[in-house]
Amino acid sequence: MFHFRRRALSSGVERLLYTQLVGGSNPSARTLIFLSLWLALPVQTRADSAPPPGVGPVYVLPVQKEIQKGLVYIVRRGVKDAMENKASALVIDMDTPGGEGQAMKEIMAILAKFEPSDRTFTYVNKEAFSAGAFISAATRHIWMAPGAIIGAASPVTLGQEGPKELPPKFVSGFAAVIRAAAEQNGHNPAVFDAMVNKQNGLKIDGREIVAKGDVLTLTTKEATQLVGRPPRTLLADGVADTLEKLVEQHIQPGARIVRVEPTGFEEAGRFIVTISPLLMAAAFLFGYIEFKTPGFGIFGLLAAVCGLIFFFGHYIAGLSGYESLLLVGLGVALLAVELFIFPGTFVPGLLGLGLLLFGLLNTMVDRYPTDPILPTLPQLHLPALNFALGLFGGITAILLAARFLPRTPLFRPFELATTSPRFQPIAEEPAPHGSCGETITDLRPSGRASFHQRVYDVLADGDFIPSGTPVKAVGREGTTTLVRRIDS
Repeated sequence: MFHFRRRALSSGVERLLYTQLVGGSNPSARTLIFLSLWLALPVQTRADSAPPPGVGPVYVLPVQKEIQKGLVYIVRRGVKDAMENKASALVIDMDTPGGEGQAMKEIMAILAKFEPSDRTFTYVNKEAFSAGAFISAATRHIWMAPGAIIGAASPVTLGQEGPKELPPKFVSGFAAVIRAAAEQNGHNPAVFDAMVNKQNGLKIDGREIVAKGDVLTLTTKEATQLVGRPPRTLLADGVADTLEKLVEQHIQPGARIVRVEPTGFEEAGRFIVTISPLLMAAAFLFGYIEFKTPGFGIFGLLAAVCGLIFFFGHYIAGLSGYESLLLVGLGVALLAVELFIFPGTFVPGLLGLGLLLFGLLNTMVDRYPTDPILPTLPQLHLPALNFALGLFGGITAILLAARFLPRTPLFRPFELATTSPRFQPIAEEPAPHGSCGETITDLRPSGRASFHQRVYDVLADGDFIPSGTPVKAVGREGTTTLVRRIDS
């Protein structure tokens, strides 16, 4: 909001213009003089006023109990939903004893993605210990419930003998992380540093807040006390009895509050994302076995199930949407067109392979609504690594299956009932066009058929054709005969 102020008409020119404006008789002159004075007035913005809030809903994300990987998926899903629905503010409803350091860092990075960045809030209700204090530093505003506590963020490891402090170099690294977050969001970095590093203590204007050798932990009253010159609160912006009152009185009056609740599938999504290379390798293996066996059977179904579980896990984790599944489905369809309808044309196969690859990588990319459509190289790093692991595992499994699976009882029902007679030579030229014969191997889609007591290499023009089926020569592709099933 802009505010204008009047100033004295000190110069003679200004007094003359003012006289003409008030008492002059020429309307055009009065209009011109009025515009000149309007443009000459100095304009200033109130430095102490916050930007006007938006009209969107206020999203509330729970950071409750222990911080672990499953919470990362909840926060990621909530932040993306908030950005897609033009949320005016994001509030962390916090009550946690701390948790995993890696999950904490991921949550801090996710919160930094939210726009507008100055509309992020932490409501400490009732505890923000350890990793919770780090996450609080990653928001622009901190509010506390009466009797709340924040601090004690010194990193430790948990062993059989209980918590054990990390070596000084690791503590220094975590202290730098929380200071950087505090600086970026306008908090006093020394306050958060004292929560992590007990070697420094904290003094403000000669007043000792915490002595050296102790980590800082603040109550609501201590966090809202005024310190420094000019006076400002030590840490928290203020006190709110409830989160609803905080939203109504200090964030956006009359706002619609949207609470992001855990779905119960986050842990399942975490496990699925972890084993995603194995799922891709299994899908490749089952797809290969299905391709090598006639018809559509159990292996094709297993490949589809592995693929759906892969997409389901990444969808739960907030990484993938339905569009990636559609891209992969379209890619598989184009590959099927290349293999069974227009073999040898290459265009559908290349397009299908490209869509399949892009869809798989896009499924694993952590993209936000403000990101470009095409993923960046840093975003593709982890997906490309997982895809490479899945592809390598799939190729290894296929080679092992091709070597050992035909000898197992599981694969015997799928073995060919007949084989081509070894004493019959293979014709070097294609069979005459229009001649009729019979397949002597399954065509999947290539194989062999007999025409006029001679054996030819043939390629099925259409679906798979089992052994012993009457066929007709309908074309040629090099020295290979294109055949089609003769309908009885």
